[in-house]
Amino acid sequence: MTGTPSRMLTLLSLLQTRRDWPGRVLAERLDVSVRTVRRDVDRLRELGYRISAAKGPDGGYRLDAGAALPPLLFDDEQAIALAVALRTASAVGGTEIGEAAARALATVRQVLPARLRHRVDGVAVTALPGGPAPDPGVLVEVSAAVTAREELRFDHIPVGRAPDGAAVPRRVEPHHVVASGGRWYLVAWDLDRADWRLFRLDRMTPRTPTGPRFAPRQVPGDDLATFLSARFKGSGTADAWACTGEVVLSLPAHEVLPYVGDGLVEAVGPDRCRLITGSWSWVALAASLGRFDAPLTVVSPPELTAAFALLAARYGAAAEDPHANSAGR
Repeated sequence: MTGTPSRMLTLLSLLQTRRDWPGRVLAERLDVSVRTVRRDVDRLRELGYRISAAKGPDGGYRLDAGAALPPLLFDDEQAIALAVALRTASAVGGTEIGEAAARALATVRQVLPARLRHRVDGVAVTALPGGPAPDPGVLVEVSAAVTAREELRFDHIPVGRAPDGAAVPRRVEPHHVVASGGRWYLVAWDLDRADWRLFRLDRMTPRTPTGPRFAPRQVPGDDLATFLSARFKGSGTADAWACTGEVVLSLPAHEVLPYVGDGLVEAVGPDRCRLITGSWSWVALAASLGRFDAPLTVVSPPELTAAFALLAARYGAAAEDPHANSAGR
């Protein structure tokens, strides 16, 4: 080791990675004596870290949580990772969360060595418009219920209503808080509807107190990412679009490929390609295919052909009389 401060930093990092460390193992990892480990532990205690010693022939140490935040020690990689995470959070975390992250970043940056400060300052994050961020208090309260496995009651404004519209009371078993597409969601088992639901945190107002504890359930398919992808596609369980169709477009495959997401594109000629893609409804799928602004032929299924006919009638009525009601409404 290069010296006592560096050794203590490594010791603290080791204590943070697992619950219990035998003194002999720590001494071997640090390449020092057990007595030196004991002295370094005493120095960390003087800095405010709560480190308990385990009795027994092998001895050992455990890093416990304290009532106050002690001085924090980070190695170079940890300091950079923390600063970059705070910079990213301040850019995309929403108003209140972003402001708190920006203040924390300023505090961390002030004590960084110059060599690290220059590296952190070189990370540029541009915030793009995203969904509304939840109130930090709501995020903390909902996350606490997830961790404690306690039933949660809240008022929820359904998507489609104005943000200040009438709220609906819900009672759920909260399982996961996730961020996707610039929005925060709660994945929960709805007790009144006996089904899995997604709730936007920015439309939730938790009630107190929380309810009784519950036994954790497994999301359908036992995979959270697959379950969320399926729900965002309008599917109940399978990670697939509710409506999938096949068409031939009068466009080269390379011009279509960048815009089809998880669709499949196959060239059938220099200026034609086959496209298999999906959406949550047949009308939505037909409308999305119309954005390519090119002649197309429906291969399958008949429902997609019917959706194009319905859109043709609506668009035709709109072209004849912009003030007329859309056909088929």
